[in-house]
Amino acid sequence: MAAAMPDAPVPAASPSVPVAVPSHFQSFLAFDFGLKRTGVASGNRLLATATPQATIKAEGDARFAQVEARIKEWQPDALVVGVPYHPDGAPHENTRRAQKFARQLRGRFNLQVFEVDERYSTTEALASGARDADAASACIILEQFLRSLP
Repeated sequence: MAAAMPDAPVPAASPSVPVAVPSHFQSFLAFDFGLKRTGVASGNRLLATATPQATIKAEGDARFAQVEARIKEWQPDALVVGVPYHPDGAPHENTRRAQKFARQLRGRFNLQVFEVDERYSTTEALASGARDADAASACIILEQFLRSLP
């Protein structure tokens, strides 16, 4: 029997505050949402590590077709979406876009979606010399989420 899904994605996780994630949720797909490119990473709770996957280079329904293929391939227990904020924590237009993407994922795929504050993840990915900054950023987002779990 499927677990009841909340009406909205779980709010962004703070690195210091654990997210209430059911212990049976073990595998995750994470997304670094962008208008033209969406980074993807897979990971699991046991190892608390993430692996970059090919970045989705599509918009609209084409993006969701590729997301669906990834979900079918990886069969995650839940999804994680990075949500950007200004350095002072204030939301901006991309904050709302990422939150909308999270809601669409939940509605289309009936999976729980956790939001993670992703400030500076792309900067960190670029500083590390990542060839695919979007996928590397998705890894950073997912690893931050996994570290927040008890």
